[in-house]
Amino acid sequence: MANRKSDFTLPTFDDIFSTQDMRDEAKLSKIRDIPLELIDDFPDHPFKVRDDEDMFQLVESIKERGVITPATIRQKEDGRYELISGHRRKRACELAGFDTLRCEVVDLNRDEATILMVESNYQRSQILPSEKAFAYKMRLEAMKRQGQRTDLTSTPLVEKLSGKNALSVTQIGEQVGESREQVRRYIRLTNLVPELLEFVDEGKIKMRPAVELSYLDEDCQRDIVDEIDLNDCTPSHDQTIRMRKFFDEGKLTPEAISAIMSEEKPNQREKIVLRGDRVRQLIPKSVPVSQTEEFVCKALEHYNKFLKTRAERESR
Repeated sequence: MANRKSDFTLPTFDDIFSTQDMRDEAKLSKIRDIPLELIDDFPDHPFKVRDDEDMFQLVESIKERGVITPATIRQKEDGRYELISGHRRKRACELAGFDTLRCEVVDLNRDEATILMVESNYQRSQILPSEKAFAYKMRLEAMKRQGQRTDLTSTPLVEKLSGKNALSVTQIGEQVGESREQVRRYIRLTNLVPELLEFVDEGKIKMRPAVELSYLDEDCQRDIVDEIDLNDCTPSHDQTIRMRKFFDEGKLTPEAISAIMSEEKPNQREKIVLRGDRVRQLIPKSVPVSQTEEFVCKALEHYNKFLKTRAERESR
C-alpha cells in the first residue's frame, strides 16, 4: 500500500494564487498583431494554400470583421516568427492588403510545433492525398524524436507511450478516421516522384497502385511517367504489382515497363478521339464551346434515326 500512487494531483502555483480572469488575461497578453513581413511559413508545410473561391470568401470576411481566430506562431532564435497554424489566414490578409496578422505566440520547440501544425489541419474539409502523406510522415517523425517508437512495418505495432502527445499510428488513424494500414499507405506516397503524386491527387492513379509504385527507384518511376504521357493511360494495380516484382528481381527495364503498360486492361474501353478544330467547323458558331458535347450527341441521335429510317425504306 505504501507504494501505491495517489490519483490526487497537487494544484499548481497559478491555480492557487491566480483567478480565471488573471489566467485569461495572461493568455490574451500573448495575442498581438504581428507584421506579415516577420512571419515565415512553417518549413515544408504539407498543406497547400490555394487562391480559390473559399480563399476569396475568407478575404471578404477578414475585410469585414478582421481575423476572428488568431493564428498560432512561435518566435525563432533570430527574432522572426514561424507560422504553426493559420497559413490560409495569413494569405487572406496579404490579399486583403493588411500589413499584420493577429496571432497567439506560443512557446513550443520544433517537434511540438510540428505536431500542433498537423493536428490543426486535420479538420479541413478537403485534404489531398499528397497533403495527408507528408503531414502523417512529419507527425510520426516528430513523435520519434520525442521518444515515441513507431513501427510501420511489423505487426503487432510496438508502442512506447510517453506523454499525451505520444500517439501511435493506430491512434493517429483513429483521430482522422483512417485505419493504421491506410496511414501507412499514405506515408508510402511520399516516396513517389512529384509527377506520379500529382496523378494520385487528380484521381488518375488509385492508392494501391500508387503504393506499389512507391517501392520503385526514381529512374523507373520517371520511365512510367513517360509511358503515361505517351499512351495517355495509367497502370492498373495488377500491372504495378508485376512492375514491382520485376524491380525486386532487377529486371524492370524501360522496355519491360513499356511492354506492361501497353497491355490492354480487361476493363479498358477503346477511346474515341475527335479533333477539336474539325468538329468545331461543323458546329454553328452560335453554339457555345461548353455545349459542344451536347450538340454532337444530339446530331448523332438525329443521324442514327435517319440511317434507321433509310434502312427501313430500302427494305420494303
